[in-house]
Amino acid sequence: MFLAAFSVDRVQDWVDTTVLPPLVLQTSVEVVDRHGALLRAYTVADGRWRLAVAPDGVDADYLSMLIAFEDKRFYDHGGVDFLSLSRALAQAAWNGRVISGGSTLTMQVARLLEDSGTGAYAGKLRQIRVAWALEDRLTKDQILQLYLHLAPFGGNLEGVRAATISYFGKEPRRLTPAEAALLVAIPQSPESRRPDRAPDVAEAARARVLARAVGDGIIDADQAQAALTEPVPSVRKPFPAYAPHLADRVVHDAPLVALHRTTIDLALQKKLEALAAEVVAGRGERVQVAMVVADHASGEVLASVGSAAYQGDARQGFVDMTQALRSPGSTLKPLVYGLAFDEGLAHPETLIDDKPASFGGYAPLNFDKLYRGTIRIREALQGSRNIPVVMLLDAMGPAALLAALDKAGVRAVVPGGQPGLAVALGGVGVSLTDMVQLYAAIARGGVALPLTHLQDGAQAEGQRVLSAVAAWQVGDILAGLAPPPGAPENRLAYKTGTSYGHRDAWAIGFDGAHVVGIWMGRADGTPVPGAFGADVAAPVLFQAFGRLKRDLAPQPPAPPSTLLVSNAQLPQPLQRFRSRNAAFDAAPDAPAVAFPPDGAEVELLAQGLKVRVTGGTAPFTWMADGVPLAVALREREALLTLPGAGFVTLSVIDAEGRSARASIRVW
Repeated sequence: MFLAAFSVDRVQDWVDTTVLPPLVLQTSVEVVDRHGALLRAYTVADGRWRLAVAPDGVDADYLSMLIAFEDKRFYDHGGVDFLSLSRALAQAAWNGRVISGGSTLTMQVARLLEDSGTGAYAGKLRQIRVAWALEDRLTKDQILQLYLHLAPFGGNLEGVRAATISYFGKEPRRLTPAEAALLVAIPQSPESRRPDRAPDVAEAARARVLARAVGDGIIDADQAQAALTEPVPSVRKPFPAYAPHLADRVVHDAPLVALHRTTIDLALQKKLEALAAEVVAGRGERVQVAMVVADHASGEVLASVGSAAYQGDARQGFVDMTQALRSPGSTLKPLVYGLAFDEGLAHPETLIDDKPASFGGYAPLNFDKLYRGTIRIREALQGSRNIPVVMLLDAMGPAALLAALDKAGVRAVVPGGQPGLAVALGGVGVSLTDMVQLYAAIARGGVALPLTHLQDGAQAEGQRVLSAVAAWQVGDILAGLAPPPGAPENRLAYKTGTSYGHRDAWAIGFDGAHVVGIWMGRADGTPVPGAFGADVAAPVLFQAFGRLKRDLAPQPPAPPSTLLVSNAQLPQPLQRFRSRNAAFDAAPDAPAVAFPPDGAEVELLAQGLKVRVTGGTAPFTWMADGVPLAVALREREALLTLPGAGFVTLSVIDAEGRSARASIRVW
């Protein structure tokens, strides 16, 4: 009737002057993996799920059912189907109520855009005006895409992609006939047909859509019959939330980006998140774990597990422990040795002393409080001895280690800001991600590249931290370390670490292609009594590699310039490491208390305390706290009778008057 009052031109003017609501919809920010699979999505501002999707990303049968059921002449009309609208008006007049809507998909989009009513005549007139304006300004596919984004599916689900993920746990690209029909039916009455609230109503509505689809030739009767037996989903599935800590970081760093493409591999991420949950189970309610996996050739992060569970529990799972600053324990030692190799201070076969030493008042102890005397550098690193690595750092200076960490892109925070020799033993704060980056540099032949978790195409130029030879030597030593009990003998190059007070347990390793880092501890930094990197984190490292791949990639061959010789064949200066205080050290043949070593705690047996001396010239005299207990002994071993338990200083003097001592505790 209103058309009679206007000329065609005035109608067009009326349409042209239509003020449309915003046509660019806010959709959920998404974080996807390297293959485009959804890792995590975020609700839009009003708490609704509305995920971006294009018509070509939706199952073709669903689109056919939708158009056949809602708007058969969608591609032919100009926004309003007057035949359907006249029929709807006639039905309403005859029955005194709305029987069918008569709305086209374009009119439904108009209503959804403005959230207007469905039955009032003023609302219908507005929908007609907006529908015509939409048809003038958009293509049919653009209008269809708006419907795919705005169609309501119950609760806070908006759009077909949000519905398929929540109800079916899948993307809308491939749907069964039953799934497609249900998605066509729900928007007509989204709250009353919610399958998680009213499955019987949803099932009946689905059946009507299936019957129409058979009549329209979209599916055959057999397909429809099979679809009728498919149960409707009775619960909503949670939206994906994989790598949640990393997802939060990338969204925080680029809040205006709608789609974040990461280097994460979803399949691997799932495996490691499951492993993390297994690892903490039964270890107390506060023990936490974090993992990082990277391709060390490219620097791409393939998996990042910030905690065993992303929640505010006693484990503080919401804290991203891949980024937290923690003490790395002994995991910095490989870098110290590599720097010493480059400085010409040592070679893997160089001999070095593992014995009590003081460095300007700093007197470090070995973790086990035992000492092994003269050993090879290779053995010192594999055994994670503290004294040798401090001796090497003392020769280079702590600043050399901090400079190397800076080159490797490791943000190292030194307590008090003044680095001392304790940094070699973990006296510095670093993150797990940075430590994985450091080990990736060693695995890459000494060149550091920043780890990246985004597919942005940018590739930073790497800095050389170690020479190719030194990096290979470190890797070769670490690959010779025995695996944990039950783990495969596979030449994985790895190092463990335990921070002071058992607050952090580490294991970081690499093969010829990948590097994996494991951290375990408590997020609040309190100690975990008895937790050692070798016992706790190393088995998890090997399990992580097992879930990453079946077989390890081989370690690279030695660079051509590598000196592969025994200690005796080394140049004289490299045969034995001499510290800054070498001039004041005892002669190589001087006597030394071999057992019990300095700092040891030993049990006093009934027959006495067994002692042993190496070096020196017989006969030997043994004293305890200055009191002679055995005189003129030609044997190197003896049993001493002590007055009782407690602390005692043992001394041995040889025939030339040279002496050695060891302070022990007897119990």
